[in-house]
Amino acid sequence: MKKIVIIGGGISGLATAWLLRSKAEAAGKELHITLLEKEERPGGKIRSIKADGYTCEWGPNGFLDSKPQTLDLCRALGVQGNLHRSNDNARKRFIYSGGELHQLPDGAPAFLRSRLISWPGKLRLALEPTPFIAPAPAGVDETLAAFGRRRLGGEALDKLIAPMVSGIFAGDPETMSLISCFPRIAELEREYGGLIRAMIMLAKKKKRDQEAGKVVSSAAGPGGTLTSFREGIQYLSDALANSLGGIVRPGAAVTRVVKGGSVPYRVTCGDGSEYEADLAVVASPAFAAAEMLADLDGGIAGTLRQIPYASMTVICFGYRRDQIRRSLDGFGYLIPKKEGLSTLGTLWDSSMFENRAPEGKVLLRSMMGGACFPGYVSLSDDEVVARVRKDLAMVMGIDSAPEFVRIFRHPQAIPQYTVGHGARLQALEESLTAHPGVILTGNSYRGIGLNDCVAAAERAADEALAQI
Repeated sequence: MKKIVIIGGGISGLATAWLLRSKAEAAGKELHITLLEKEERPGGKIRSIKADGYTCEWGPNGFLDSKPQTLDLCRALGVQGNLHRSNDNARKRFIYSGGELHQLPDGAPAFLRSRLISWPGKLRLALEPTPFIAPAPAGVDETLAAFGRRRLGGEALDKLIAPMVSGIFAGDPETMSLISCFPRIAELEREYGGLIRAMIMLAKKKKRDQEAGKVVSSAAGPGGTLTSFREGIQYLSDALANSLGGIVRPGAAVTRVVKGGSVPYRVTCGDGSEYEADLAVVASPAFAAAEMLADLDGGIAGTLRQIPYASMTVICFGYRRDQIRRSLDGFGYLIPKKEGLSTLGTLWDSSMFENRAPEGKVLLRSMMGGACFPGYVSLSDDEVVARVRKDLAMVMGIDSAPEFVRIFRHPQAIPQYTVGHGARLQALEESLTAHPGVILTGNSYRGIGLNDCVAAAERAADEALAQI
């Protein structure tokens, strides 16, 4: 019986173990699967903390239902009946600029009426389809900032692209790679010569396909509805861990993976315990995987160490609804860096999911830090609370103290797909050919979202089966 050791019990490792077991059973293959997780509870950064009637998400708060990966996993796991989709409030998103909140326009008329972008900025955006804007040279790994300035102009970069990058990656557009972060956008420019032209052509194609009973993606992105569970997103990781049962070994901190002599690999834990493995699937963050694989292959470890991570502090504030004068009909807002505030933005969690706060109260979840402000993760609790309160007073006019506060710090929160990321992935693939049976998966490589992690887990499970 082949022995598979999966290292890391976050959503990537849990999904890999569950999918691998399911696929092996369907194929009539008998495997011995062990999942090693250093923490006492599996789930990684997925954690839903309940206190005083509030439900605070320690990390991600859900996934978009426009992609099939996580939905398919929920159906196979039998938990689709517990899915909880956000309400229509989540469709309204805001940017704070010039002392006020601006709703992101959802069409050309709304864009023309919006005061978020000045008229000179709008005129620059209107020039985006012009053939005089040259595409990036072939083979150039362009930054998001360079792409934004080239195609859309500096104002659109500052007020639209940069906040989006901080909201998704907590990243700096001056260093992030367009092709690695948003490959679809790079593909649209290559195929159609511009984003506006792509949106027009895809809208026509979508109309034709809808008339024929088909559906296609829009140029604007995946769309979809933010989806979680009434109990919080931790319900999914708990369901996976419970289904896997004894496969999961909590409190097992892996320190090294080496050639095994009589077996392909040996996996050693900090307490001295060892596991023999025909295949070792490493579903840990890149920086942790680097230390585990250093004795196996210094080149792989060196490449993994080149994938940087941004820190993040998540701050949950609970208020009585009558303490907040403005409407909370929306997803929340992002703040451009040039506004000079401390927070990257704030999500109105209890507006999206009505059960996240007690009756008559609201839950706001603010983000602080990211690649542009790495030192913020070291601020004291008092300083964090003071900065968040100052920003909320300026943006939302909230002048009273919250009745509920929780602060979660993530020193290494989100992998950064900086320029050169694609070359690093290629180097990893080439180096791994010397170590058949070692598989890397997780959000360090080809997508940071929950859907991306589940999709990567399925690829890892298929690769493992193919190598047996």
